[in-house]
Amino acid sequence: MPPTIKQPERRLYLQVADQIRNVIDQGKFEPGTRLPPERELAVQLGVSRPSLREALLALEIEGRVEIRMGSGVYVCTPPSGNAAEPLPLGESPSELMHARSVLEGSIITLAAARATRQGLDQVKACLEAMRHEVSRGQPPVEADRRFHMAVAEMTGNSVLVRLVGELFDGRHGLILSKLTDRVESVRTWETALREHEAIYQALEARDPQEAVAAMFWHLSASRERWIGDDAALPSP
Repeated sequence: MPPTIKQPERRLYLQVADQIRNVIDQGKFEPGTRLPPERELAVQLGVSRPSLREALLALEIEGRVEIRMGSGVYVCTPPSGNAAEPLPLGESPSELMHARSVLEGSIITLAAARATRQGLDQVKACLEAMRHEVSRGQPPVEADRRFHMAVAEMTGNSVLVRLVGELFDGRHGLILSKLTDRVESVRTWETALREHEAIYQALEARDPQEAVAAMFWHLSASRERWIGDDAALPSP
């Protein structure tokens, strides 16, 4: 007999969303009522707060809850009808940023070792484009993407460049798009710009250790802005 192929496990935040949906469907929370505070609900479900936040965003996209900033999370009347296919919500923000940290943390070590003036100038041009967009109050998403791609290009490995682009583009999934609409602002982009400047400075100094530290700090801080304890999500 051919070996049984194990099906990929359902994403953790979707499993948490299933738990919350089941509790709602059992009638424990009527439409219009507020769910318990985030910290309390996370303890009740035995999950981390980042996973809970991702699950609540998924349920909001589904129309099962409404997240009201500064007030809490409220149960909605279930949408009428059944969707033929589940919505393609995309990757877990936490898992996506972890994957980027693993990949880009390795890439930047090689980039620092292989830095050329031409490669550094390309990274700097992307940085300047980011600075220009931020000064105009615009989110510099495309310039941000080009920055990370330019760092990867310094390795001379086209596969690594492609992987960096694919992971970056994960931010356009439904759950991440909704999340960025909530938490990104001129202030957060100004902070991210300073983090990119630190990455460039480490590359220009051809200091692999400092470059890795700067990249890890940037991606870790990005995750915290999105889904960490200080993220701008409701806290009744």
